[in-house]
Amino acid sequence: MKLRTLARALGFCAVLAAGQAHADLVLNVAAVSEYRARGLSQSRFNPALQAGADYTNGGLYLGAFASTMQWIEDIPGGDAVYELDLYGGYAGELTEGIGYDVGFLRYIFPNNNLHPGADTTELYAALSYGVAKLKFSRTVSKNFLAIPDSGESWYAELGATLDLGDGYTLVPHVGYQYISGPFSSDASYADVALTLSKDFDGLVPSISLIATDAQRDFYNPGAGMTGDSRNLGRAAVVLGLKYNF
Repeated sequence: MKLRTLARALGFCAVLAAGQAHADLVLNVAAVSEYRARGLSQSRFNPALQAGADYTNGGLYLGAFASTMQWIEDIPGGDAVYELDLYGGYAGELTEGIGYDVGFLRYIFPNNNLHPGADTTELYAALSYGVAKLKFSRTVSKNFLAIPDSGESWYAELGATLDLGDGYTLVPHVGYQYISGPFSSDASYADVALTLSKDFDGLVPSISLIATDAQRDFYNPGAGMTGDSRNLGRAAVVLGLKYNF
């Protein structure tokens, strides 16, 4: 797997952290029974390997995330076998108890060979209060994930991080993905998820229940090539194992 760009991103974070005692760099590796993003399967229901890095310095943060995936290969002409996300932003407090977070996210699919291309850039803003967080992401690239004329797409989500004690965390989530352009009525959808995890000194197993109302006629790009016509947004239970170091 060609991970040169990820290696550079991780190295960049390490250089930033070096010599800055107040800075923090966290790396992680993970395996999941299925890679889901915004409720949709990115790995056609197959397991995926993932890695990431997060650098923070005060309110500033930068990060990189990589995962194996399959959906681009399911589209005729598509040739990307992994995804690389680069992101960064600034988080702080507006007033006591009310936080904010603004930043960017760039999805990169090296050599994806799709027309239009799958690479996508989003800007986002979020507000948090207590354990709850409301976030809005807006596409600023020409298209959203290879969907033609979808450059005005957006995603709104509401979630919470509930500390259950003894290392257990419960994360409920609800979101809505709006796809602009001629495919809006077919491609837009809502998603819900509930994730339970347990931290064993950096080793974090998790289980997620995920469902969407995505239309199967639109979200089954592999039907013509693989014969698998299952909806990529069908309900699923996803198991994960992450190690932070």
